[in-house]
Amino acid sequence: MLYLALALVALALAFLLISGRARRDSGLPGGEVIYEDMSGWEKTEKPLYDPITQLTGRPDYLVRRGNLVLPVEVKSGRTPESPYDSHIFQLAAYCLLVEREYGERPNHGIIRYERRTFSVPYTDELEEALIDLLTEIRQDDRRKIVHRSHQDVARCRGCGYAYICDEGL
Repeated sequence: MLYLALALVALALAFLLISGRARRDSGLPGGEVIYEDMSGWEKTEKPLYDPITQLTGRPDYLVRRGNLVLPVEVKSGRTPESPYDSHIFQLAAYCLLVEREYGERPNHGIIRYERRTFSVPYTDELEEALIDLLTEIRQDDRRKIVHRSHQDVARCRGCGYAYICDEGL
């Protein structure tokens, strides 16, 4: 009976170590995962929604640490030296949605690439830039013609509107 108890304790410690390593490798901070949108086979989580900005989003994870809820976004592909602007704005949108949904402003969010994790501060300046970007998008949405905003051939090649665009590179 003693050997069985010792074996169970050893097994529990092994699982604890494995789960801790998996959490570190995932880039998730310590805390309770309260929202997860990474499973392909399970029912997806209800998206977060803000009626003021009409913004909707599904962060990959939300982690609760005390009263603080942090959004975590996991990216595939190559790991950049610093996060891409589009990923920073996506994370800022999730921070805004978390604040509206949970009533507590996150002080940062996390972007996890394959080889590196970035903690991105959610500052007043980033929130203001996000609101400005959303306003610009809404204005463009009402225009009949929106001109190309870049000189990147690869972006044109991968664009979902290439078949109707008169300004492709």
